[in-house]
Amino acid sequence: MDNDSTPRGTVCVTGATGYVGGRLVPRLLDHGWRVRALVRTPAKLLCRPWARHPRLDIIRGDLDDACSLVPALEGCDAVFYLVHSMNPHVTGRDTFAKADRAAASNMVRACDEARPGRIIYLSGLVPEGEELSPHLRSRAEVADILARGETPLTVLRAAQILGSGSASFEMVRYLVDRLPVMLTPRWVHSLCQPIAISNVLGYLEGCLDHPETMGQTYDIGGPDILSYRELFDIFAEVAQLRRRTIIPVPVLSPELSAHWINLVTPIPKALATPLIQGLRNRVVCADDRIRDIIPQRLLSCREAIGKALDRVREQSVPTCWTDAGRPDMPEWMTCGDASYAGGDLLECAYAIQVEAPPETVWKPVSAIGGETGWYHGDLLWRLRGMLDKLVGGPGLRRGRRHPTDIGVGDALDFWRVLDVRPGERLLLLAEMKVPGDALLEFRLAPTATGGTELWMLSWFLPRGLAGLAYWWALYPLHKGLFKGMLCGLAAATGAPVSREPWALPPRREFACALPLTDASAPGKRDTTAQ
Repeated sequence: MDNDSTPRGTVCVTGATGYVGGRLVPRLLDHGWRVRALVRTPAKLLCRPWARHPRLDIIRGDLDDACSLVPALEGCDAVFYLVHSMNPHVTGRDTFAKADRAAASNMVRACDEARPGRIIYLSGLVPEGEELSPHLRSRAEVADILARGETPLTVLRAAQILGSGSASFEMVRYLVDRLPVMLTPRWVHSLCQPIAISNVLGYLEGCLDHPETMGQTYDIGGPDILSYRELFDIFAEVAQLRRRTIIPVPVLSPELSAHWINLVTPIPKALATPLIQGLRNRVVCADDRIRDIIPQRLLSCREAIGKALDRVREQSVPTCWTDAGRPDMPEWMTCGDASYAGGDLLECAYAIQVEAPPETVWKPVSAIGGETGWYHGDLLWRLRGMLDKLVGGPGLRRGRRHPTDIGVGDALDFWRVLDVRPGERLLLLAEMKVPGDALLEFRLAPTATGGTELWMLSWFLPRGLAGLAYWWALYPLHKGLFKGMLCGLAAATGAPVSREPWALPPRREFACALPLTDASAPGKRDTTAQ
């Protein structure tokens, strides 16, 4: 079907900015469904190519607030529950489980009030008779909570999802690509049944056409049952790499494995830990009933990996595991009062004038980071990324969603995009491990001669003496780095510099500006609980 398909009904997708939800929404739109995308930060959807689809309603809501969910659920034929709290910003073994319990309970209360037709929940494949990892135990608990409500529930349980940008795929890709010899825990011999992301989407959507799936739980998996060792071998073969030497070492604990994955791959330790803990479980489908109800061609692991690698090479990855980050401004940034937050706002700012219009200067600014780099001192940036990795931060390997396009909520190396105004402003919030709140801002303004004045500003609210020591130790380095970056950005435009970099006087205040809102997207609804 295409975008002109006759509307088939209305569905709500929670987690529409996440890895699975960000791919399910356009698929449903293409197949004639009206979609309500329930998100905490509507601005994060504006960078998606389908954000202005006529059958899409973007509705602001938060699973921490049951009342905010009701407007999105009323009149819906189905609700896709695609959220969980296993992310790098939720720390502690029990923290994400507690957050998941609260979110599921709020969804049940909202559904009991709004009365949608059904709930479709994507869960983890739970083996019978085994001690579950905290992550799998939490996913199973969410299913139990959702089932207590009055709304019929369908549960689809998947093991590893193979697709460009998925956390499981990226972990395998970086391990195999970077390590010709791997020391692994005993879980390398555990059996799993991965499934391609396209097949996951096919089952999710297919449930809408099969009311007999209501009230049922199904295991979904691909055609291959194999060990992680075999999965690594298949990846190496498809990626045209030499077969990796894998040595299982019994003494390697999940904690040590998570540290190692944090260092070698873009996956931070906070996310690697629950992933690794789950690998000790045998995750194989216990029944194949879903294959008869929703028939589709299941991709083999070899095919799924090949398609994912093609997406990576073509730089056409539609969603990534990093999309789930929440672009929250610290309170002092929105109120503009750093002293209220308990500290003095520190600043380092430089500017340069380029004989090119803002739209020309914006191009290298919007491409910063990732494979492009930072236009000056890339060795220093890589060193900072390595240090961040050593202490459990995201580092630079996380890269960016797209080499040139950028939107609110995107991960950009160890930053998160807070605000994007093409030709005017790019605002980044540091997600690296740092003793304080840090922002990096680029501002562009036209000059009277038709050129552009480009500002680069660093804002920092330190936490205690450690924060102050961090800032002043790096301040001399920042001065030279900022000048060099501005010159590099100017050189990337190919235009002459009319005024060399100069220091801007202290502004004494943070120029507050919230991220772009739905007002930028004509026809989109911004529904917030009052």
